[in-house]
Amino acid sequence: MTRGKLTLFCGALGLIAASFALADEPQAAHVPPDPPQRPMGDMPYRPMAAMMQMDDTAGTGKVLLDQLEWRSAAEGDAAVWDAEGWYGGDSNKVWLRSEGERVGGRTQNARADLLWDQAFARWWRVQAGGRQDFGAGPPRTWVALGLQGLAPYWFDTEATFYVGEQGRMAVRLKTEYELFFTQRLILQPEGEANLYSKADPARQLGAGLSDLEIGLRLRYELRRECAPYIGIVWSRQFGGTADHVRESGWNPSAVRFAAGLRAWF
Repeated sequence: MTRGKLTLFCGALGLIAASFALADEPQAAHVPPDPPQRPMGDMPYRPMAAMMQMDDTAGTGKVLLDQLEWRSAAEGDAAVWDAEGWYGGDSNKVWLRSEGERVGGRTQNARADLLWDQAFARWWRVQAGGRQDFGAGPPRTWVALGLQGLAPYWFDTEATFYVGEQGRMAVRLKTEYELFFTQRLILQPEGEANLYSKADPARQLGAGLSDLEIGLRLRYELRRECAPYIGIVWSRQFGGTADHVRESGWNPSAVRFAAGLRAWF
């Protein structure tokens, strides 16, 4: 064996022996640091919130334009909105929401709800307040009571009961879901139904199930706060409401293509 090979062989033996020696040595136990010698005393909430830069009681707000869109329609292109905003703390909020459409320069089927929102469970809130209908036909005013929250499997759900003038009652049911293809590409199915206890010919509404709308929208979030989308919406009127639509010369069942923008701030 040459001298170079002998030196390399001896070095390898030394490394192996050193590794066995280290393996046989007992490992040093982790010693935790001593506890604080001066515990922090009680502190008023405001100084503590300022020191930690976290105020759980501070009011916050949000405005969401869930749908701001154009829709194709046989009676003329429609501009549609569905928006909401709230302000308050973790448990109590003031909630404002509105939806409607404009066809041929005229506002139709529009409403606005002003509600007091109270959380009563981790995923659910009870809401109470009022609703105002405007647009085609005489305005209507309602007292509102409802629930809003996340149903099992993450369905965002609203169920609102209304009591109006002349003994009128109504129920509005709405649910939607978000299916993430990627962190930016999101498919949003949505369904909404409206029921009325009495016919209201002045607003072209029949008793019972008045209308049902199911939409499917695919959006791409350029930013979380701004997302253009395209979609398709199927709508159907029933009973007396469908009769009023037929009398106006239109089909009570329609499929519309939609394009719009979803934004919040």
